[in-house]
Amino acid sequence: MTKLNHHRAGSGAPLVLVHGVGSRWQVWEPVIPTLAESFEVIAVDLPGFGDSAALPHTTVSTLADALVGFLAAEGIENPHLAGNSMGGGIILDLAARGLARSVTAYSPIGFWDTPGRVWCQQALGRAEQLTRALRPAVPALLGNVAGRTTFLSLVFGKPWALDPRIAVDTVEGLLGAGGFDAALASFTDFRLPDRTRLESIPITIAWGSRDILLTYATQARRARAALPGARHVTLHGSGHTPFYDDPIGCARLLLDQLD
Repeated sequence: MTKLNHHRAGSGAPLVLVHGVGSRWQVWEPVIPTLAESFEVIAVDLPGFGDSAALPHTTVSTLADALVGFLAAEGIENPHLAGNSMGGGIILDLAARGLARSVTAYSPIGFWDTPGRVWCQQALGRAEQLTRALRPAVPALLGNVAGRTTFLSLVFGKPWALDPRIAVDTVEGLLGAGGFDAALASFTDFRLPDRTRLESIPITIAWGSRDILLTYATQARRARAALPGARHVTLHGSGHTPFYDDPIGCARLLLDQLD
């Protein structure tokens, strides 16, 4: 049985929310209250992130397998799936296995070329190293607009607007993620599933126009070419992790699955 820390809210069709590398379930907090009015929301901490124990061997694939085990153990059948970044790649994997009612992926991994993938790995790795080195000063640095803008622009489109407490919690979540290094390294071997295995369900791919980690201009274009049957949406003014930038727009994409 796969045990994952998770947060549940609401009632209705199940909607499972999957965070990205270095993150945790709380990244979805801006949209959960709205979504819980229409779905049973299950926001998970993947193994090695948040409050879920790490796996002996962490890759994107083993994280996907762990999520499959969690869904089976919890009796969650045919859910709607939403994922951000690495979580977007994971839910596309589960959809290819026939385990999803719909998929909504926000800036998912896998639509990069080699330089884009290397940039993502190096940028995140260096950000983690820098924040770890500066950890004692993090609350003070993130307590002002300039500090939040400098340190969090890689993932948020409007980091200056973040509540300082949320900014600090975001960084602490990264620094406490025991699965971070291994998961990030495994991006090298990650491959998206054959698109023919994704054609039987509704798929939405959303990209923030300010995403500089998985660059919007190039990777959103590749996503359109790779999945021509999907709905492709631009979240204007949003970054790589868009839920604080545009909670209404992000929630609307998921509520559309009920229409």
